[in-house]
Amino acid sequence: MNKKLLFIQLNEINFDLVEKYIAGSKKDKFPNLSYIKKFYNNFTTFAESEYKNLEPWIQWASVHLGKEYNDHQIFRLGDIVKHPEQKQIFEMMEAKGFKVGAISPMNAENRLKNPTYFIPDPWTNTKPDSSRFSKRISLMLKQSVNENASNKLSFNSIITIFEIIFRTLNYRKIVFLISLVFSLKNKPWKKSLVLDYLLHNLHLYFLKKKNVDFSSIFLNAGAHIQHHYLYNTKHISNLPKNPNWYIKPSSDPIEDMLLIYDKIIGDYVKLSKNSTQLIIATGLSQVPYYEVKFYWRLKNHISFLNKIGIKFSKVWPRMTRDFEIIFTSNKELINAKNILENIFSKKDDIRIFSEIDERDKSLFVTLTYSTEVKDEDSLVINNNLEINFFNEVSFVAIKNGKHNQKGYVFCSPNLNFKTPQEPIHVSKIHNLIMSIL
Repeated sequence: MNKKLLFIQLNEINFDLVEKYIAGSKKDKFPNLSYIKKFYNNFTTFAESEYKNLEPWIQWASVHLGKEYNDHQIFRLGDIVKHPEQKQIFEMMEAKGFKVGAISPMNAENRLKNPTYFIPDPWTNTKPDSSRFSKRISLMLKQSVNENASNKLSFNSIITIFEIIFRTLNYRKIVFLISLVFSLKNKPWKKSLVLDYLLHNLHLYFLKKKNVDFSSIFLNAGAHIQHHYLYNTKHISNLPKNPNWYIKPSSDPIEDMLLIYDKIIGDYVKLSKNSTQLIIATGLSQVPYYEVKFYWRLKNHISFLNKIGIKFSKVWPRMTRDFEIIFTSNKELINAKNILENIFSKKDDIRIFSEIDERDKSLFVTLTYSTEVKDEDSLVINNNLEINFFNEVSFVAIKNGKHNQKGYVFCSPNLNFKTPQEPIHVSKIHNLIMSIL
């Protein structure tokens, strides 16, 4: 390959809404998002039609594998590690002699024999590349993302973040990052954007330092912000209102997110004006959700399971409300499932974990309770044990956005392939990337 190919996974961004922000901007606030809309070859994708299959960890697995969900059957985040027989785009490219790098690809396993760099997503149980720097970054991502709801950063994570800053940022970017961090006091939703911006600059650093042919990066802050703050957009009418204690009515986190993403996209646009080829894809998108739904996450999964009498080997926190429990025997599994199925909120008699997926010696569990939890609320376990509910969970957000099967793809003009004239299934992005080789 004479040119680098970059695959930017801009997870779930609704570009129909982006167009409204561009059109409604008095000044040219979004020059780079506007540029790719005007000058890049763009087309749309569609994903699974059944809503329960419309999840980012399913759609990105479809992209990596080149298969629709009905063919790959990977339903849960992290489950790619249970399907080693299905070849991902990363090892397929490496097998053809190309040097491959990836930062946080969702639901992807590191099967590369000699990765230029590979930093897994925070939820999938797979190893990073062998460098100590990548291992530290991987640990930082797992800790900071999985404990995001409790607003905790470990000492080691803080040290790693400063190491990334020291290695990757120039003076201009440091000034911008400092201003972004200081804005967190009044705009806490920008915390996820700080992480995306750090990962982006890490990606630029690797592109400069490493000899790579194909590189991907997964950015998730935009999806997070749409899910939790879409009601605050100026450009969709007749939306429900978020409560004032949650966010000020005058705030618009969607605009804040797009301003940061415009800067990020601008760096890749500059690269694509030279020899780098660029594909930007969203996988799917989001539209407004019109019901009131609270998201809660266990503060400490291990402590909670011990407290309610569940014996287990390991527990793996997944995204937001999900976690997977590993057992040494199916007897332990059956006992744990019985306990989890019989945990109810005392005030309204609603089950807390109504989605429990049974596997071989493991349970994939979702905390589905979706109404407000107050400090006096309690849980009842098997009509016997009673514990404080509020002390066991962290508030995550009020759901504002839900998944939509429409996705968007933008390709730099120097890419030599025929742009689809009709929407294609998201899995076909895999074929387009492979065809560029």
